[in-house]
Amino acid sequence: MNQFKTLALLSVLSALLISISYYTIGGTGGVFFGILIAAMTNLGSWFYSDKIALAAHGAQPVSREAAPELHAMVEKLAEKADIPVPGVYLLPTQSANAFATGRDPEHAAVAVTQGIMQMLPADELEGVIAHELSHIMNRDTLTQAVAATIAGAIAFLAQILQYSMWFGGMGGSRDDNGPNPIALIATLFLAPMAATVIQLGISRTREFAADAGAAQLTGNPRALASALKRLEASARQMPMTGNPAYEPLMIMHAVPKQMFSGLFSTHPSTDQRVERLLELEKEPVGA
Repeated sequence: MNQFKTLALLSVLSALLISISYYTIGGTGGVFFGILIAAMTNLGSWFYSDKIALAAHGAQPVSREAAPELHAMVEKLAEKADIPVPGVYLLPTQSANAFATGRDPEHAAVAVTQGIMQMLPADELEGVIAHELSHIMNRDTLTQAVAATIAGAIAFLAQILQYSMWFGGMGGSRDDNGPNPIALIATLFLAPMAATVIQLGISRTREFAADAGAAQLTGNPRALASALKRLEASARQMPMTGNPAYEPLMIMHAVPKQMFSGLFSTHPSTDQRVERLLELEKEPVGA
């Protein structure tokens, strides 16, 4: 069900991109331009999403000698998940967080902050690493990158459309083939908002799936539940700075927002996630 929901949301996101391209450029040419932009952003996400995400946070590869326990943990869980061992990276910040990136299990990386390494006990850190490996197994890292780039392209085209309206680029008389002014204005203001809502909806859906995958990998859903509570409390005291476009990749909100509407949240609430994890603890082994 989660996979179907994600596919449906990505389809709507792509349709939004093509629609706003139509209103920006007009006619069949606009539709083809939208399709071209969608293809280019998806291709860029495919090849460069891991490098961009790691560079955006200043992540550096960490050697086995520098972090033997972390490497051993990643290797053990990757073997359980039956995926290649991803690259291991460290983020030079005391904020406690982690993320995974890469287009597929063969080109993946897991990044953790110095803060999370120092804060979490071993069983809770294992739950966090298992959560990130679940994202890799499910190819959520690519899905999130594609969603982010399409949403960014929609925002960019909406900005072009806005400039065109300001400078009279679309102020001429409207013929039967021209864009409907009401539809044009609705597209201008609503498409970027809708794209953001859809992108974040995809993120929330994939977080629940990764939590469940982590519980299955470790056999200890309570450890991840405890880690999530610690991470949320830590984020309130020491929020993580960085490009907000990459917040959906993180295991926890960079800055928890108590007043945030669920529609505009990158993650489900921690209480919801903990509740689901503790429900999994009640299920029979192998269920």
